[in-house]
Amino acid sequence: MSPALFSLIDARDKFTAATINALEAGNCKPLTNVFSHLPGNETEKKSTLDQTLRAVLEGQIVKHVDVGDHLSLIYISIGGVTEGICSATTPFVLLGDVLDCLPLDQCDGIFSFVEENVSTWKSNSFYSAGKNYLLRMCNDLLRRLSKSQNTVFCGRIQLFLARLFPLSEKSGLNLQSQFNLDNITVFNKNEQESTLGQQSTEVKEDGMEVEEGEMGDEDTPAPCSIPIDYNLYRKFWTLQDYFRNPVQCYEKFSWMTFVKYSDETLAVFKSYKLDDTQASKRKLEEMQTAGGEHVYFAKFLTSEKLMDLQLSDSNFRRHILLQYLILFQYLRGQVKFKSSSCVLNDDQTSWMDDTTKVVYQLLREIPPDGDRFASMVEHILNTEENWNSWKNEGCPSFVKERPAEPKPTRPSRKRPAPEDFLGKGPDRKLLMGNDELTRLWNLNPDNMEACKSDSREFMPSLEDFFEEAIEQADPANMVEDEYKVVRNSNYGWRALRLLSRRSPHFFQPTNQQFKSLADYLENMVIKLAKELPKDIPSEEIKTGEEEDENGDNLLKESNDSPSIQSKPVTNSQMDEVAAKLGGQWRTLADHLEMKEAEIREIEADGEDVDLQAKMLLVAWQDREGPQASVESLASALRSAGFGSIANSLSQS
Repeated sequence: MSPALFSLIDARDKFTAATINALEAGNCKPLTNVFSHLPGNETEKKSTLDQTLRAVLEGQIVKHVDVGDHLSLIYISIGGVTEGICSATTPFVLLGDVLDCLPLDQCDGIFSFVEENVSTWKSNSFYSAGKNYLLRMCNDLLRRLSKSQNTVFCGRIQLFLARLFPLSEKSGLNLQSQFNLDNITVFNKNEQESTLGQQSTEVKEDGMEVEEGEMGDEDTPAPCSIPIDYNLYRKFWTLQDYFRNPVQCYEKFSWMTFVKYSDETLAVFKSYKLDDTQASKRKLEEMQTAGGEHVYFAKFLTSEKLMDLQLSDSNFRRHILLQYLILFQYLRGQVKFKSSSCVLNDDQTSWMDDTTKVVYQLLREIPPDGDRFASMVEHILNTEENWNSWKNEGCPSFVKERPAEPKPTRPSRKRPAPEDFLGKGPDRKLLMGNDELTRLWNLNPDNMEACKSDSREFMPSLEDFFEEAIEQADPANMVEDEYKVVRNSNYGWRALRLLSRRSPHFFQPTNQQFKSLADYLENMVIKLAKELPKDIPSEEIKTGEEEDENGDNLLKESNDSPSIQSKPVTNSQMDEVAAKLGGQWRTLADHLEMKEAEIREIEADGEDVDLQAKMLLVAWQDREGPQASVESLASALRSAGFGSIANSLSQS
């Protein structure tokens, strides 16, 4: 009797009924029973069960059931993955369907479930299959949420991703050190519309002016302690554009404007200090809610009427001063993807050093706990330097392999040696078991000092050692090959050792292939003959074979100064090559032997083709290390059809 065939419709109906029973029972045993009794292979049954679970979820969404029913179905799918009856991606597909179909207020409850099961997602059964689904799901949620109205929800998503992915996960890193240029601070840029400096008088309904003191204490605005005009207002908020995009500071005129506005702003901070510690603490208590949480504002309030209150607020001042320190750290730091033109001169560096001291002093003077706050900021920024160095090194993994444990050695008992052997006898000699060895060993009481003696310097000079070989290489002497000293294996071994210690030719790379050690030594003898003093007959040495012509060419190349072949590629050269390549960098990627995964990662990091070309060259340089020379890059450019770029690179 032939085995039953797999039927998709029959399997789907049975899985649907089993899913409903599993939801009522609260476990996946009904699904496991149906799965084990159905005919067909596991791949067919798993695929059918995945489709069935999505169909059941679709029915729940259409019927507008409670969120708890959705979560119960996802729990069933997780159990199915554990039992091996459905695909590992099924729970994540169901989560994505639910979040795509539900409004934001119900998504909050679904995401709480995602947060609570972070340990499940990080297990071996789910992590590799679902990390990309979770990342895509979180990014879709962030696009739907408002950063100003759903600030807490956005923060929860970011914290979840930080817990899910390891620190070395590059998808969560700002590898290119890009800035959020869309974060524009809007303020009044029209002086004609400004109300600063205007004296307004309050008029009662009967037309009489309100005298000072007639209004209640609660309705009376605080007197302006800091003289604020439109120029100060404009300059203060203009600084936010430099904090938003620090690259502007490398431009001459932008830097001059930044310095001028910063000096005036910091002068106001120094002239009008916040000395009332108790008042500052009272303000801090007022900013706290009943639950003890701090109020957070996602954007600056740039109204002219709030300027005086903002400058008198300790938290606001700390925020502005901290922006200065972060900006200075970027300008001073070594960033891998920073352009080669972004360099500060000595005057700019000096101004930043002085201003940094002023900023830290102002932070210490701001109550409450100014000294503690300034020390903590300095510590955090110093720690940030380590992260910058880690990114510049290509984000190596933090996981270190555990060294292999050494095998325990069995202790061995040593037999005591006789006294005469240890040199403790009457003549204090070390007996080596042989009269001649004993005599040699006891020539000097301190053998290590004897080995360091100048008389033991046995290494001959190149001229002395190769003199006979050079004479035999001269055709006029008519010495047959079999009688040449280079054919002696003992001589060849000593010649290699001497060349490795005294001759630079030994370590020079060459494309020549030698069949034997004697052929190699003959080639080296020809090179040495042309370098040694003129009294050694080396001008007439010729062999008449093509190998000698190649040897002459190698000799000429080795006599030249260090060529461009050994020079590493500089950052400015990579910038120049990347600008010329543009969108054609993918053609070069194949000749640099870049993997497809690396090319896709470069394409996903940004849309700027010049930056993508620069990232390609940086990735190649990281992989090759010291072998990433100008010559190897020029060779790859020529093979890719960019001969003009290769020529300009070789000439630079």
